[in-house]
Amino acid sequence: MIAIFYLALQILKIYSYVVIANVILSWLIAFNVLNTHNRFVYSILDLTFRLTNPFLNKIRRFLPNLGSFDISPIILLLLIWFIEMCMKLYIAPIIFN
Repeated sequence: MIAIFYLALQILKIYSYVVIANVILSWLIAFNVLNTHNRFVYSILDLTFRLTNPFLNKIRRFLPNLGSFDISPIILLLLIWFIEMCMKLYIAPIIFN
């Protein structure tokens, strides 16, 4: 049970890194630092987009339209942090005692 708890925490941590990577890649592409015609860049962007887009779209449905400013990744990262803290505060004492 302890191994499953730590595995879930690590999956949440890795997913938060994927969200951050997706944001950084989208900024670099928007400022023409990276080119999507490069096959490697496109494959990494496509991977991060496919992993994050389902959750980000669900969050975007509830947010007001802020124009070109997208705060859905920030809200997703806050939700991941909240889930991690709830796991550490409420599930960890049950497992470790």
